[in-house]
Amino acid sequence: MRILVTGGAGFMGSHFIRKSLKEGAEVINLDLMTYGESTDTMEDFFYHPSHHFIKGDIRDRELVSSLMREADHVVHFAAETHVERSLLGGGEFVLTDVYGTYVLLEEARRNGKIEKFIHISTDEVYGPIEEGSFREEDPINPTSPYSASKAGADRLAYSFHRTYNLPVIIVRPSNNYGPYQWPEKAIPLFITNLLEGKKIPLYGTGENIREWVFVEDGVEGLWLLLEKGQAGQCYNLSSNFEISNLELAKKLLQIMDLGEEWIEFVPDRPGHDIRCSVDSSRLRGLGWRPKVGFEAGLKRTVDWYRENRRWWEKRKGERAGEYYKNFGGNA
Repeated sequence: MRILVTGGAGFMGSHFIRKSLKEGAEVINLDLMTYGESTDTMEDFFYHPSHHFIKGDIRDRELVSSLMREADHVVHFAAETHVERSLLGGGEFVLTDVYGTYVLLEEARRNGKIEKFIHISTDEVYGPIEEGSFREEDPINPTSPYSASKAGADRLAYSFHRTYNLPVIIVRPSNNYGPYQWPEKAIPLFITNLLEGKKIPLYGTGENIREWVFVEDGVEGLWLLLEKGQAGQCYNLSSNFEISNLELAKKLLQIMDLGEEWIEFVPDRPGHDIRCSVDSSRLRGLGWRPKVGFEAGLKRTVDWYRENRRWWEKRKGERAGEYYKNFGGNA
């Protein structure tokens, strides 16, 4: 199996490559290496004989076309991903998430031999839900420039299946967490702040609720879809474990032996969804189940950031730019 992975230097992409190499696949890793990525995210597999790294842009049609000829599967992670960055300016999100996805889809269509094209969307395309959980057939209602751009890519991917019979599978995962995650995301931001002697910044009252999946469980679900997923289908990926940001902060403080005085409430961000929740029954019907409990995964994540301080310190420095001046980094 030869898999073209886009965004393989990022958080979920790098974990998926680890899984793919373990399964004996050959991986072509296309990544532009923007602010969220670095070769040290791939340090344990960069020189693996079955890993082929290409620095490049998914919007480069000539490059994408040449790489598509070498692959029989595509797993598409590459995207502008951070909600708060999209609030500062959504143009790059549209260009990368929508147009970049179009280039990949069009070149896969022209190639004609791609067996599966797995498009990584997000649960945020549904928007907020007060009770219950969204199913794949429910209408989408994105509420930020980030989620709107992902919704556009999501529907574009589906259109290529309906119009051209491209074997597209769409995955809408809830929040993944674990080692190697960029420290502007909620869990690594909270952990690294505490390791620096800083408080946890909580938006509003901290009552916003999210579902969490340990990243190793997340990529197991994606691998299963490569094996058993049905083309033209959408699959939610969630643990069914949800928790408020305030309770999440308290769990981290407990793990790190700190008191609640380390929580600082900050002004809420614009358009902050109060609760996100998706039903993953369809994926579970294929045999997937999360194996890592939330508290166990949280402890493993804390331990990793404690042991890899040099990895995250430079990512909270000058490369973080305007983001840290404007937002607290909650989910």
